[in-house]
This record gives sequence, structure tokens and C-alpha cells, in this order.
Amino acid sequence: MMNCPAWLDRAGFFTSFCVDFATFPATLIQMRNFAGKSLALLTAAILFAAPVHAQQMPEPDVPELEDPGEDIITPDVEGTSEDDDVSSANKREATTLDSLLADLKRQPDSAAAKRISQRVWRIWADSGSDTINLLMDRAGKSMTAKMNNVALDLLDQVVRLKPGYAEGWNRRATMHFQRRDFGRALADIEQTLKLEPRHYGAISGFAVIMEQLGHKDRALELWHRVLEIYPANEQAQKKVIDLEEELAGEPA
Repeated sequence: MMNCPAWLDRAGFFTSFCVDFATFPATLIQMRNFAGKSLALLTAAILFAAPVHAQQMPEPDVPELEDPGEDIITPDVEGTSEDDDVSSANKREATTLDSLLADLKRQPDSAAAKRISQRVWRIWADSGSDTINLLMDRAGKSMTAKMNNVALDLLDQVVRLKPGYAEGWNRRATMHFQRRDFGRALADIEQTLKLEPRHYGAISGFAVIMEQLGHKDRALELWHRVLEIYPANEQAQKKVIDLEEELAGEPA
């Protein structure tokens, strides 16, 4: 029995997959012919509802989130520091994210759900640091310009400077896939999900990689997981239907 990667056990994902993971290098060679076809799908899946510019601040034509700072009351207590204000803002943002994800789970209408998802992505995209946000912005522009080496260098800086920022890992996973480095893409997805287990974009990317590696049953389970978080997501709905039909037609 091959040693199962620890992160698969921690994440609760399919411990039987470890046998297949042992043959991962050979599988990657087989997948080279499919990489071009799968690139657009994975990029869309990992970024999901958030295009490359999602790491930027919201565009003017998109509804803005309320500034959490507006409702923060600085107590008139001697010794209150700026760090206390930052901590309060972070807690408020976490509460807002929890509320939005709860709304997303209850929303059956796809158009309304997309609007909620956009707000979720804005929170995920904002690192809370002007420096990190600038690096993410430049990385996004470099990806658009096909300057992949530059984009990867910038994203490497992001995860080094702020390893607790889930979207940095998620965006670098996309970059690794574009470089056909599936092992590093999966490792970055793992880090994303450690920091934000509800990151349906990263789970979608995981599902795409599993399908491309021939693990359709695993991919199906991951798409179901996306739907547990975001039931109205049309891409996940379609993938569940397609994979169920494909699996039903395969010999037992």
C-alpha cells in the first residue's frame, strides 16, 4: 500500500486516491495532450465566478460592500491601539463573509446567487494589505498579457509575504496549471482549502484536475461539494449531470 499524502487525509478526501497519486508523474505525461483543452476549463473553475481582475478593488459598476470601518466604534478607553481597530475590522469582515456564504447556500436563483458570489469574491480578493493587493493586481495583468514567468514571480512573493492569504495560493494554483505543473497546482489548492475550506473556486479546480487525471468519481464528489456551498452554481450543476451520465455508462 502506498503512503497516502497527509493532506488528503486531513482534508477528508478519498484516501484510496493515494494509490493513484503514486503514479502521478506517469499520469502527467499522459495528460500533456489534453492540457490545452483543459486549460480554459480549469482557469474558469479555479477563478470560478471571479475573473482575473477579481483581485482588484470592486469596479464602480459593481455594488460595493459597505465599508466595515464605518460602523467600528473606537472605545474611549486609554490604551486602545491601531491593532485593536484592525482586529475589529477583520472580525467584522469574517462575520460578513459567513453571512454571505449562508445567503449563497439558501439562494436558489442563479442570477441572485451570482451577485452574492461576487461579493464573496471581493472579500476573498482583498488581502487587507495595500502591498499584497498591488502584487495581486500586477500578477493578474501579467497573466492576461501571457507573461507567465512574471506572474508566477509576483505570486511567489504574495504567498511568502502573506501565507495566510488564501486567494494568493488559489491564484498561484491557476498559474501552476497554466505551466502544466499539476503537482504544484494541487499543493496550492491544498493550502487554499486549509485556509478557507469553503473556497468553492479552489474545490472546482481540484475537481477539474481529478477529472483530467481520469478520477471521475472523485471529481463528481468534489462537484457535489461545490453545490453544498453554492447550490445555484450552473457550472457545478452541469458537471454533476455530465459526470453521472459518463459514470453510469461505464462498465462496473
